[in-house]
Amino acid sequence: MRCVLKDLLRAAETPLLVLAGTGMLMLLAACGQENRFIPPPPPKVTVQLPVQQTVTPYLQATGNAASVNTVKLVARVQGYVQEIKYQDGSAVKKGTPLFVIEPEPYKVQLEQAQAAEEGAKATLINAEAEFTRQQELQSKDVSTQANLDKARANRDTARANVLQAQANVQTAEINLGYTTVSAPFDGVVTARKVSVGELVGGDHTSELASIVQLDPIWVWFNLSERDVQRVRAQMAERGVTVAEVINKVPVEAGLQTESGYPHKGLLDYVSPDVNQSTGTLQVRGIFENPAPALLPGYFVRVRVPLRAEQALLVPEVAVGADQAGRYVLVVNAEGIVEQRRVQLGQTTGEMRVIDSGLKPDERVVVAGILDAVPGQKVDPQLQTPKSAAAEPAGSN
Repeated sequence: MRCVLKDLLRAAETPLLVLAGTGMLMLLAACGQENRFIPPPPPKVTVQLPVQQTVTPYLQATGNAASVNTVKLVARVQGYVQEIKYQDGSAVKKGTPLFVIEPEPYKVQLEQAQAAEEGAKATLINAEAEFTRQQELQSKDVSTQANLDKARANRDTARANVLQAQANVQTAEINLGYTTVSAPFDGVVTARKVSVGELVGGDHTSELASIVQLDPIWVWFNLSERDVQRVRAQMAERGVTVAEVINKVPVEAGLQTESGYPHKGLLDYVSPDVNQSTGTLQVRGIFENPAPALLPGYFVRVRVPLRAEQALLVPEVAVGADQAGRYVLVVNAEGIVEQRRVQLGQTTGEMRVIDSGLKPDERVVVAGILDAVPGQKVDPQLQTPKSAAAEPAGSN
């Protein structure tokens, strides 16, 4: 048994020695080679120069639609409501009768006033004739001066009574006219607040309904102090005053559910002072509203076009943001990525206006932004920029 084990160990020693020798030769050969790290090539990013283009800048704000005219219809004379001549919520034209308050008592008052006027005129005729007779008699020394003076006083009193009677007639006519309440302008009448047969006017209910004008319509909005100073500077350069731009400067508006600014109007009011608590200036535009698409109280987006000017534009995708604000990444002449803090302007299609912080000859990273790390080298691939497409009507 021991002889068999010795033979097995002796047979195994030969391949182990061969393997050990082969491994040592490989290690010696490896010690003669130099180990070197080959860095990966810099990442490729797409860059382009800013687009230089003439654009129309806009002042953008939010505002509210408001009625040009809103009036409460009230009873100006006392009486019972005899007739309601409209349907609640209907559109009416100026002068359309809406309510009728019993007119008969006021017709009687008018007839009484007219009769009193005729009596006053008759009295005046008699007083003038008497005064004429007294003048003739006094000139012939047949009558006394006292009689003449009395006749003159009676004539003057009769004239005053005629004037008073005529005024009473006019008052009666006005009161009779008040028995019919008509629309003071084109608009929509709200639901009535009284019923037929109800006593109105005087110490009783006076408000009958309201009428709201929808066409045209106002849009009120506020401009920031910075925007106001910008506009005033442009106006000073052109030698234009606020009075000269009223009803000439276009204003565009859009609802929250609409795309762009489909409603076109004109600037018709600028407040003379800035609100100290908000630092804003109140402005108003007037819009034709035949549909009507705009209703009083609607929240709307507003923009006002300014004078066209040269601007730098970059693709919207090139603009980044962090806690410090907005920025773009540029590649310098050495291929190193740098960060540029910028002030943004308006959006034009897929392009964004850069108001400040970027030069026309700087290469802006527009693709491969994740590989563009500030301070790191990149392989910039320059592409030809596309001009910003002309802004379609009603776009944002």
